[in-house]
Amino acid sequence: MKMKNPYIYGYLPLFTILLFSLTFGIYTVGESIEIFTSIGVYAGMREFLSDIQLRVFLLIIFTLLFFMIFSALKVISETIHEVGMLLFSKDKEGETMRVARGGYVILFFGALISAFFIQSIIALMIVVMVTVLVYFVFTVYKMSHFMSFTGMIGLIFFEIIFWATFITTIVYVIFKLYNGILASLPFAN
Repeated sequence: MKMKNPYIYGYLPLFTILLFSLTFGIYTVGESIEIFTSIGVYAGMREFLSDIQLRVFLLIIFTLLFFMIFSALKVISETIHEVGMLLFSKDKEGETMRVARGGYVILFFGALISAFFIQSIIALMIVVMVTVLVYFVFTVYKMSHFMSFTGMIGLIFFEIIFWATFITTIVYVIFKLYNGILASLPFAN
């Protein structure tokens, strides 16, 4: 028996973002506690909060931060994908978007898998990248039934060029900011 409700996968992006945010938040709490301990701030923080309270507060802050980052990336990716569909697709009813929604399950399972790799930021990043790559391949495959070959190639290149430009710009800005901060420190000379 096939489900006919088009909103069956509507909750998965929220749960996916929550799970990824939580796993990255848990990892970041552990790392920040180590940093606070090494610079001598942790003992002072423990005068006001118990260890559990401090960890819970940090978890809420970091999970919220990652939630905002992942939510922003989702909005950007959906916008860029739909602009690409506007430019390269001949689908007027939005059938390709409905078909590709099944890929939300891939993202959800990737978020579940990330819970097993909380101890390593590299493993978490690999899980996110592999999940997004598998989702992208699935989406392209599903949309290929509704698009011409040149339209599909155009869409793929459009998205790759956008993300390469976006990531390069972000990395460049972070490095410029980092170098500017280091150059302004008095002991750096």
